[in-house]
Amino acid sequence: MTTPHRTAADPLDDLLAAARAWSAADPDPVTRAELDALTEAAGAGDGAAREELADRFSGSLQFGTAGLRAALGAGPMRMNRVVVLRAAAGLAAHVTAVTVDSAAGSGRPPRAVVGYDARHNSDVFARDTAAVLTAAGIETMLMPSALPTPVLAWAVRAFDAEVGVMVTASHNPPADNGYKVYLGGRAVEPAARGCQIVAPYDRMIAQQIAAVGPVQEIPRAEDGWSVLPASIARDYLDAVVPASGRTGRPLRIVLTPMHGVGGATTTEALRRAGFADVHVVAEQAEPDPDFPTVAFPNPEEPGALDLALAAARAVGADLVLANDPDADRVAVAVPVTVPVADGSAGAQGWRMLRGDEVGALLGHAAAERLAGRTRGAVFANSIVSSRLLGRIAAAAGIEHRETLTGFKWIARVPGLVYGYEEALGYCVAPELVKDKDGISAAVAVAVLADDLRAEGRTLQDVLDDLALAHGLHSTDQLSVRVADLALIPAMTTALRAAPPAALGGSEVVEVADLSSPDSGLPPTEGLRLRTRDDTRVVVRPSGTEPKLKCYLEVVTPVADRAGLPAARAEAARTLERIRAELRAALGL
Repeated sequence: MTTPHRTAADPLDDLLAAARAWSAADPDPVTRAELDALTEAAGAGDGAAREELADRFSGSLQFGTAGLRAALGAGPMRMNRVVVLRAAAGLAAHVTAVTVDSAAGSGRPPRAVVGYDARHNSDVFARDTAAVLTAAGIETMLMPSALPTPVLAWAVRAFDAEVGVMVTASHNPPADNGYKVYLGGRAVEPAARGCQIVAPYDRMIAQQIAAVGPVQEIPRAEDGWSVLPASIARDYLDAVVPASGRTGRPLRIVLTPMHGVGGATTTEALRRAGFADVHVVAEQAEPDPDFPTVAFPNPEEPGALDLALAAARAVGADLVLANDPDADRVAVAVPVTVPVADGSAGAQGWRMLRGDEVGALLGHAAAERLAGRTRGAVFANSIVSSRLLGRIAAAAGIEHRETLTGFKWIARVPGLVYGYEEALGYCVAPELVKDKDGISAAVAVAVLADDLRAEGRTLQDVLDDLALAHGLHSTDQLSVRVADLALIPAMTTALRAAPPAALGGSEVVEVADLSSPDSGLPPTEGLRLRTRDDTRVVVRPSGTEPKLKCYLEVVTPVADRAGLPAARAEAARTLERIRAELRAALGL
């Protein structure tokens, strides 16, 4: 094959040179061969290969409060061993520096715990991290196998570690992987020990990563780290979900781990709480990094629960629980009676509860447990979650706080006893796991459902009670996925310049710019709109996906139970109208 003629100034030369230099330093033969083939094709005039190569070398993955997350592949804009080795070296430098500054002669070296899920290369990235941290003089403990993120989050606090690393892309597509960082011990202030990083720690670590020299020169230990015993998951359960001593709970549960790593641990957690009648969806029971039965391994996505609901119908289940692949989230579905055209009751169907509904249910249960002991207790949820939790807290005499999006903020709230986020994340034991935990939350939901069943009541009955007490809080989303990330700030800028005058038939009376210090929260990109009838819309970029997200909430007063169906129908119409109005305002 002949090589196309290029001028001396052709930028392809620089691109090919960068790719060849990367390949020469890459310790992974798989990504090295992939990059060599792409480089050769681009150099031979393959336009698609050149475009792909240009994308991979368009910059470097930025280490932020979400750590790292991207598609697997060679190059600085992908997740691979070179990127992970550099991230681990920068993290080691940061942790060593801040620990020395704060150690005051304690004599103990910094300590790290490293965990990983079952995605492609997660175990490789975890071992590389352990090798780099160990070589830097950090006492490093590696999880014995692919385990849920909550086990790692618990271990950071349990072992008083200065840093925790979880290699996971959570519920992202199969092609992705990620690198999540927690700080603890002497590396962070006491209230934040065991939490994911926030500013300024992300910038400090990123600066250290940028200062790392050639990857070939990063010291890596051949051994010296310890592998935690296989009992570590049991130790986590002993702390977070100790055996209740109760047996024979009659609730029949269908559970899916969504091809992830939570199946065994969540099943054992439920057993400890007295639930023996648990049916794990067979097709999704074992970890599989290709997620073959779902288009997108996120319980929130349409169709993701189809197999679980089919299993629930087959076994006559009372409850469906679905963990995401790293088991830090849980989705909940409940049986409903579907009416037929003549108005009579029809066959049993299933409804997935919204994250805000589960958040309210668990908040209500927590408030009841705290009755008479609310002094110093705090509930918290993110600004994109429903305001119902705040109203439950106020009625119970419990302080409530709103935070920025993400459990890195929620878990930092002083005095936190319960926190949640609408994206299926719940923190029911913050003194042990300062992060969302889909395992302990699954148990909490099952216990609540079973206790209600004993009273002849359901989770829906409690939601109805809350609507009567505080108004029907109905939520929805408008999510705009983009191919060009530049479109997201363009849309938010346009909305900031010309916000709608009304939403859902109610005048917009407040437009708060969340990037302003006056918002009462740390500045972040986004807008919050509120109307005269208490409708609220929050617009912000996704932190993990190329999306602009709009979070909608309408509050409808309800006089009695008979008025609930009409109120729900009215709220659904209003939410749909607001979605259309937002699409128009965003130029969609």
